Parts: sequence; structure tokens; C-alpha cells
Amino acid sequence: MTSLKRILVIIWVISKYRLDQLIPLTLLPWYLQILLVLAPWHLRPVPKKLSRGERIRLALQELGPIFIKFGQILSTRRDLLPDDIAEELKLLQDRVPPFSSTTAKSIIERSLKTKIESIFDEFSEDTLASASVAQVHTAKLKTGEDVVVKVIRPNLAPTIRKDIAVMKLLAELLEKYWSEGKRLHPKQIVDDYEHTIYDELDLQKEAANGSQLRRNFENSDLLYVPKIYWDYTRTSVLVMERISGIPVADVEQLAAQKTNMKILAERGVEIFFTQVFRDSFFHADMHPGNIFVSRQHPQSPQYIAVDFGIVGSLTENDQIYLARNLLAFFNRDYRQVAQLHIDSGWIPKHTRVNEFEAAIRSVCEPIFEKPLSEISFGHFLLRLFQVARRFDMEVQPQLVLLQKTLLNIEGLGRQLYPELDLWQTALPYLEGWMKNRVAPPNVLKNIQLHAADWAEQTRQLPQLMFHAITQLQSVEQHRVEQSQHIQQLQSELRNQESAKRYRVLGGVLLATAGALNVPEASLLIQNINFPTAALLISGVYLLALKRY
Repeated sequence: MTSLKRILVIIWVISKYRLDQLIPLTLLPWYLQILLVLAPWHLRPVPKKLSRGERIRLALQELGPIFIKFGQILSTRRDLLPDDIAEELKLLQDRVPPFSSTTAKSIIERSLKTKIESIFDEFSEDTLASASVAQVHTAKLKTGEDVVVKVIRPNLAPTIRKDIAVMKLLAELLEKYWSEGKRLHPKQIVDDYEHTIYDELDLQKEAANGSQLRRNFENSDLLYVPKIYWDYTRTSVLVMERISGIPVADVEQLAAQKTNMKILAERGVEIFFTQVFRDSFFHADMHPGNIFVSRQHPQSPQYIAVDFGIVGSLTENDQIYLARNLLAFFNRDYRQVAQLHIDSGWIPKHTRVNEFEAAIRSVCEPIFEKPLSEISFGHFLLRLFQVARRFDMEVQPQLVLLQKTLLNIEGLGRQLYPELDLWQTALPYLEGWMKNRVAPPNVLKNIQLHAADWAEQTRQLPQLMFHAITQLQSVEQHRVEQSQHIQQLQSELRNQESAKRYRVLGGVLLATAGALNVPEASLLIQNINFPTAALLISGVYLLALKRY
């Protein structure tokens, strides 16, 4: 019932802002086209004072945090959206209407179990930023440090529960009634997103993520991560070092301080690949509202990251698979790409490699004929998935977060430097990472890392060998018993076959003897010579054997 109410709310908001007008009917099945044309919301007037971008932004805002997150992701894809819509959606990154500062103070005092005045010398009642899950206030600690205080929105969990319930219902319907549903695993994707969104409601988890990221990039020229103040951090409150940077989307201000935009865009790509392959721990919410640029050294710009609620990680197998696939794409080795997809389980094992290779080539070759700086990784993935759909390619839920982050990075990089060559920027890093995996220092490091485990296993080796020999002896004994049983069965079958033949022969002889007692048959047999009679009896015997 709760899901049904939420669906009705979603339909009402869509009708309120007449978003149905923005849906291209030709892309929908005929029955949905009829449903949209005959829907009662056509009786409502189109809000003429609002642009289409404003209508979309206000609808997403009204629908709550999950839909706002969706708008944030879309806002970075200027190569997929018209400029007017992208500009409006950009406001969702840190311009969501805030809740009152009185409520924020109440949450802080309840979480820290003390009065605001005992922690902060200053606390601004104006919000510095307001996003889908939390809002941020500036403050100064009693010890003198400038900080920002992040506070979770009140009563957010019930709305999220309703939205997740709706998403699960839709996912279940997709898997049940849509031919592509099972292949795309919508239920598993929604489950993964549910864990992600609930993690965002726990600011202690976010603080832990931020601390890890800070250690990973300590003393790095690429990325700066603010310090976390753990004494004042709880589930609903996070206190963090205040940074002074330029919002990455403020291209005019970056240009005014003569920031090297090419290096800035390329470093964004390098940060992504460093997190994914070196650390296997990446910031998975890198939309422009969470990224700033240091005001120092504009010719060698450094990023500053905030908001660590969503992070991702990959297993070693995922890392290797991803790197080999990307390198194969870069080198146009379509056979390798096809084989990797099959070996990894993306494509069913029975798929013919040459057919899938040809399909990939048909997608990639027209794209690679363009200058690499003009190739959109987002468009490329969409085209590839469309072709692979014919081969029953399955979505890998563990890589969905990574794909989303990569698309965000590309959108951000192209916004900063339209000529960004994502492929060429990534290629040297990937090649270096693959070489380092087999380099002697890395092999030695791997040996040292696993030495303790191997030593423990070696200590247990005699006992393991004893168990293995015992098992082998048991298997051999079982094999001998099985062999004897099979021989006994074969002997019984041979005896049964002989008995059957004797019974058939006896029957034939009895039938012959009976025939000799029939006058007409006796007269006929008397006119048949012995060889002919023998031949006839043999024929009857063979036919009888075949019959039985």
C-alpha cells in the first residue's frame, strides 16, 4: 500500500509539472503511447512561467533525495543533455532548499549531548551548502580552527524507504515482464543502491571514508582531502576542516586566476584511475558540487574533494578484468575484448567468439575513426551495450558504481576542457599499472604480504598431506568396489542374454515341432530340403532375437 501511495505521488508530481510533454512518444511501446495521450493530466495547463529545465529540477526536488541524486548525475552529462536543462540540474548539486538552522542546532546538540556554545566560538545560521541528504554550516571551534558542520536532514529515512519500495516494485515488474529485465538485474542494482543511500545517512561512515581517502593521497599534488574532527562527529553530525577553494564548475573564476584547464581536466582522470587501480577505493560521488580547486598554484592545479558518503571498491579480479578490457579497447584488439567478456561471465560461455568480435568491431571502428578527443565514453558504452544485448550480455552490478563515476569524471573533464582526450590520458596509467603488477618489486611485495599465510599453511602441510592420502585411499577403495560391482552386473547381463537366446531357440524349435504335427505344414516341410529349412529356422530365430 505504501508503494502504491508513493507511485501516485510520483504520477501527481509528473502531472503537476507536465513532464509528460518532454517524453518522446516514438521511443515508447504503442500501449504506453496511448496511455500517455489519454492520461487525465492533459487537463492540467502547462506551467508557462517555468522553462523545461526548471520544471524538471522542481519535480526532482519535490520527489526527494533519491530523485535529486539522479538529477545530480545527469547535470554532469552536458554531452547528453541540452544546455538549458543541464544548467538547471546543476542547481541540485548544492542549492536544494535548506531546513531551518534551529532544527540543525537541535540535531547537533542532541547528537553531541552538549550545547552549541560549549563547542563552537562561532556558528553561522546561514547554510554554506544544502544538498539532498544533508546541509552544511560554517563554524569556528573553541580551539580556533575554521570548520564546516554537516547535519543530516531530519525525517529523511521514511521518504527513502518509500522510494526504495517503489524502486523494488518497478525492478520486480521489469524482471518479470520485460524481455531484457533478467539480463539487466534491476533488483540487484536497486539492492546495491539501497545500501549506498543508507550509508549516506551515517556520517560516521562518511568520516571514515574521508580519513581513508586522506591517507591514500597524503602529500599528493593531485588531491587534497580535509581533516576530520572525530571528537565532534556522530551518525547525524560531521565536523571537518574548512577548505578554501573554487567550485570546479565555476569556469569563469578558474579562468580568471589563469588555471591550466588542460592539466586540471587530465588530473581528474588520473585521480580516478589512481583510486581505482592503485588503491581500489574510489570517491563515487564526484559531481561538481563535491569538487573544488585549490587557489594555490593555478598552473599546477590541485583538486579538493568533500562529501565521502558514497565510495566504491573493486576486487583484484575486477581490477585486472577492467584494465585488460580497457587496454584491449585502446589497442583495437576486438578478439581480446570478446574473449574477456566471455571468460568473465558477462557473455554466456556458448557465445561464438568470432561473431561477438565482429559485432564489437562494427561498434568501435566508426567511433575510433574520429579524433580521440571527440569520442564520448558515455556514448561508446551505450552503443556497445546495445550491440552486446543481442548476445545476452548481463549487467555486472559490482561495476555499476564504477561506470557511473567514470561517466561523471568524463562529463566534468569535458566541461573544464572540451578537447579532453580521456583515452590517451588513461592509457599510460593503465599500461604502467599492468607492468608494475609483474615487476620484481611488486612480486616481492606480494610474497612478503602473503608470507605469513603461506608459512601457516606450510606448518599444516603434513596433516593436510595425511588427509589427502587417506582420501585418495578411500577413493581407490571405492573405485575397486565399483569396478567389481560393474563386472558382476555385466556377468549377470551376459547370463540373462544367453538365457534369453536359449528361450527363443526353444520357442522356435517348439514352433517347428508343432508345425510338423500340422498336416498342411508337414506336407510343405516335406518338400523343403534340409539347407533351406535350416536357413528358415535361423531367420526366424534372428527375427525373434531382434524382437526380444
